Amino acid sequence: MAKTGATAEDDGSGESVLGYEQARDELIEVVRRLEAGGTTLEESLALWERGEELSRVCRRWLEGARARLDAALASEESGAAGG
Repeated sequence: MAKTGATAEDDGSGESVLGYEQARDELIEVVRRLEAGGTTLEESLALWERGEELSRVCRRWLEGARARLDAALASEESGAAGG
């Protein structure tokens, strides 16, 4: 099944995989809360760790999108060269 950007799905390991938009929106909220201050050190560390996780999720989505675009462009170029 193709992954869409706004839904959580199961990656087969039982863990929920966030879509890009969902991870990005949560990351924005984490940053907002950290910048606002008023949290304990423990809460700040937990928020920072969650932000790191969300950043990795977003990076994987973007890397996957880039790979798909590169593959599509390569396919288009090889089709144009052959015809």
